[in-house]
Amino acid sequence: MTLASHTNRDLRDDIRDYWSDRAATFDNDPGHKISDGSEMVAWRALFRRHLGEANGRRLLDLASGTGEIARLCQGMGFTVTGLDWAEPMLDRARAKLPGVTFLQADAERTMLPDNSMDVIVTRHLVWTLVDPAAAFAEWKRVLVPGGQLLIVDGDFVTKSWLARLMGRIMPTNPHGEMSRHQDILSRVHFSQGARAGEVSALLTEAGFETARVDTRLEAIHRAQASQLGWRKSLLRRSEHRYAICALKPLRAE
Repeated sequence: MTLASHTNRDLRDDIRDYWSDRAATFDNDPGHKISDGSEMVAWRALFRRHLGEANGRRLLDLASGTGEIARLCQGMGFTVTGLDWAEPMLDRARAKLPGVTFLQADAERTMLPDNSMDVIVTRHLVWTLVDPAAAFAEWKRVLVPGGQLLIVDGDFVTKSWLARLMGRIMPTNPHGEMSRHQDILSRVHFSQGARAGEVSALLTEAGFETARVDTRLEAIHRAQASQLGWRKSLLRRSEHRYAICALKPLRAE
C-alpha cells in the first residue's frame, strides 16, 4: 500500500491495532516495564524534578499502555486517570491497578472536559502523533490554568554514529513486528524523528509556556542496563532521548 492511499483515519487505526497486538508481551520488553528498585527510583526522581510533589493532584497518563507510568504516578501520590486507545492494553492496566480509572480514547481527541486535569504526562507517545499541533492544543484545553505537561520521548529515527557502526558490524533482519513499526513510523508527523527542539516549538505555538528540555536521563539508562544487555544499553545511551516540561498559562491569551 502506498503512502498516498493512506488517510489519517487509516493511520490511527493502524497505530491502535499495532499496540493492541503488542499488549500481551509489552511488559516483557525492557524499557516498557518499570522495574521496582533503582529504575523506579530513577523515574520518580525525573518526575519529581519537573512536577514537584504530587499532593493528590489530578494526573492524566496519556497512552497509558499497560499502566506502568500510571503505577509510578499513583505511587507518588497523584490521583491518576489513564487513557489509551488499545483495549488490550487497558485490560492489563486495569488488572494491574484496580484503583485507577482507565478510559479508552484517542490521545489526540481525549473527549475529557475543559480544565479537568492538573497534570498530563506521556511516555513515548509524541513520536506516534498524526497531528501534534492539534494534540497539543487538545492537551492544553484539558489542563487547568497553570497545569503541567511532562513529555518523555525521543528521536527513534536518526541513527547515531554508534548505531550506524554497530549496524554494519552486527546487522539484523527486521521481523514482522519491526516491519509494521517501520511502516507506521514512516507515516506519522515525526517520520524524520521527534527532535526536542521541534516538539518544544510546537508546544510554544500551541500556547504552552516554559517548555524546558531535559536530557539528563542517565540514571534511568543505568538502571535499565542489566535488563537491556550491553548492545541495546549502549545504543539507548547514544539516542536523542529527553523530557520536556511545559505549563499552561495562568491567564487566557
